[in-house]
Amino acid sequence: MTLDTEPDGTVDTTTVSAVDAPAAGGHLPLSALLVMALMGFILIATETMPAGLLPQIAGGLGVSEGTAGQLVSAYALGTVVLTIPAIALTRGMRRKPVFLVGILGFLVMNTITVFSSDIALTLITRFAAGAFSGLVWGMLAGYARRISAPELAGRALAVASIGVPLGLAVGTPFGSWLGTAFDWRWSFGVLSVLTMATAVLALAIVPDAPGQRAESRLPLLRVFAIPGVTAILVVIFAWMLAHNTVYTYISSYLRTTTLAISVSATLVVFGVSALVGIAVTGVLIDRAPRTLILVSLVLFLTAGVVFVVASQSSGAVLIAVVLWGIAFGGAAPQLQTAISEASGENADIANSLLAVAFNVAIFSAGVVGAVLIGAFDGMALPVLMVGLAALAFAIALTARRTAFPARR
Repeated sequence: MTLDTEPDGTVDTTTVSAVDAPAAGGHLPLSALLVMALMGFILIATETMPAGLLPQIAGGLGVSEGTAGQLVSAYALGTVVLTIPAIALTRGMRRKPVFLVGILGFLVMNTITVFSSDIALTLITRFAAGAFSGLVWGMLAGYARRISAPELAGRALAVASIGVPLGLAVGTPFGSWLGTAFDWRWSFGVLSVLTMATAVLALAIVPDAPGQRAESRLPLLRVFAIPGVTAILVVIFAWMLAHNTVYTYISSYLRTTTLAISVSATLVVFGVSALVGIAVTGVLIDRAPRTLILVSLVLFLTAGVVFVVASQSSGAVLIAVVLWGIAFGGAAPQLQTAISEASGENADIANSLLAVAFNVAIFSAGVVGAVLIGAFDGMALPVLMVGLAALAFAIALTARRTAFPARR
């Protein structure tokens, strides 16, 4: 292996060495990518789990359910506020140490949450956990692509992202059951144990990769100005706001249908369908990225229309849930691939913007959904879904040169 030397005689540690080279010969570093997927599973389950345990958390901490609900908001706020500064400060550093710091920081904050009996301390640790989560999310896409063969970069990202639908389909419901059957602290405790195991696996299995070269680092505002980045961020926000508003308040929609479909059954069907979506994405993302994202948005839009016009048909509603799940399952790797390709060497900072857009959408969905079901009823949710999906599709369809091209 060779190291480049700067004019002042210092070693340039960002140069790719033999051990840093991406996987060659068309092979994926599958074990390392699955470790990343496991961490993604933990992050999404930790973020959404309190929503299913509000009575238990409120009783355990001696607060109202509304106050307990702020555990979700504090986590999202930590991600929104600190992801971009954290990625900006660390994007030149080697990837594996940063990844491990993110995992261990998250572990410490989540473990404090397990034992905390004070709501103020709990909210602070949730905020900090959200910040460490944002650091991991912001670097994960670029890291997965750097340790994989270039021609398989999209597929690598699809594997690394499989933890998101798994967390929604399995992690959150299981955590809610565990917290209800025993105690809410058990749910967070199990996640801490899984996080510790992930840290050990990451240390042993995940290869290192260099940070971004100093000469290629653009200031934040200039990353926004990269052709295609802003359009992708708008699509992300519109799509995720539509998804999270319906997902968060799905019980309100189901009550308006008078159908005998439970929330838990709906979410299981959604989660399984999301796995299908990410499997399809893994197969096609390196060959037809533009077609894939347009079809996903069409499926998402179609699901919203069915929710509106066929709300009294159990079969139609379940088919719509399947379409919704398939569309959402591949959304994360599709959007991460788009923004990574558009931003080039500034993919880490661009993906931190993506993480912020996701979490602003999650935060906004709680407010928007509450306003809609308060002023109207649950049927207003899929109407919003249709409008935002149509906007996202129109932008993706017209931004064919820079944001969502057929080929790079």
